[in-house]
Amino acid sequence: MTKRVVVTGMAITSPLGSSLNSVYERLHKLENCVQYDESLDIYKGLHTRLSTKVQGFIQPEDFTRKVTRSMGNVAIMSVTTAKQALEDAGLLNDPVISSGKTGVSYGSCSGSIDALMDFYSMCVNHEVKNLNSGSYVRMMSHTAAVNISLYFKTHGRIIPTSTACTSGSMAVGYAYEAIKSGIQTVMIAGGSEEYSPSNIGVFDTLFATSVKNNTPKLTPSPFDKNRDGLVIGEGAGTLILEEYEHAKSRGAHIYAEIAGFATNTDGTHITNPNIETMTDVMVQSLESAQLCASDIGYISAHGTGTINGDIAESKATYEVFKNKCPVSTIKSYTGHTLGACGAIESITSIMMMNNNWFCPILNLKNVDEHCAELDYIMTEPRTIQTEYVMNNNFAFGGINTSLIFKKV
Repeated sequence: MTKRVVVTGMAITSPLGSSLNSVYERLHKLENCVQYDESLDIYKGLHTRLSTKVQGFIQPEDFTRKVTRSMGNVAIMSVTTAKQALEDAGLLNDPVISSGKTGVSYGSCSGSIDALMDFYSMCVNHEVKNLNSGSYVRMMSHTAAVNISLYFKTHGRIIPTSTACTSGSMAVGYAYEAIKSGIQTVMIAGGSEEYSPSNIGVFDTLFATSVKNNTPKLTPSPFDKNRDGLVIGEGAGTLILEEYEHAKSRGAHIYAEIAGFATNTDGTHITNPNIETMTDVMVQSLESAQLCASDIGYISAHGTGTINGDIAESKATYEVFKNKCPVSTIKSYTGHTLGACGAIESITSIMMMNNNWFCPILNLKNVDEHCAELDYIMTEPRTIQTEYVMNNNFAFGGINTSLIFKKV
């Protein structure tokens, strides 16, 4: 018999803030977090000077040098939000965490760039003086997942997801499946990404970054005809997923239930999105939840603000929902937090659903004629009472995810 899966803890650090309340309050200001980043001025040939960075993050006092020797910033944010989310769920010191019934499903695009540079230094300078026993652990793509497991002494499954911009949503989806199938009782799930000029450079070389350097508050502008690209950010989001009966038996506060999840791959192009498979993943998610498109009251779009991405996503969404479901994107506030975005946007979707308040897409003034005619939430927030919301994310490599959350 399949198990029901609920969210009993959430924590976040992001450009919007580093607590659930601060994030929700900042969203209500209807102002983005994009800033001119003077530290990027030193890079010749880099077009963008824009980024978003976490606000209000405080590293726990018990994170001594010994504790963090295996952690770069990406892991520090992951473990910190995991600790806060477990505390929020009332499970921080619960025996279930180290019983083997708790697992970790967590992702990021990569490990910490500083540790990678230490290995690069070895190759260039032919010296190993910068390397130590923690260098590789800080650098490896599954550094967030293993550091969470190490810190909390979990003995259950570990599912590292390093799937670019779906790392966070993939982690939540796989955690959901692990509990749904009865393999685990609790899962620590989410995604994280640290600030790095190299991440910005990746998209800048593809001419996908915004260059509205003199008007940072006017970008990104997803789905707008005058958009010129994305803005790279950082952050982390952690959700505690729990088997429903276990949560109920201990009187846990339940934020939402995960009703459905699907993931697939395009198999066509490494960077260009595929409308057909993007459509399929939404349909499969609805089938997973045994829902119809009309049951969904809000869609959290990936909404990067890139031409190809916006057009493909809007057309795929229209194939499934026509223009009958309200759509907006958190990236117009936070920029693109890469491996963290799927987790951060899951958290904000749940928060908005539970408050019947949904943010508009910032800087969307004139919808691109090449984008589908969706019900974009523009200019003003919208009050919507709905039982279900969908969060969609899409990544390089043709990796697509779709999560459905149910109000409890």
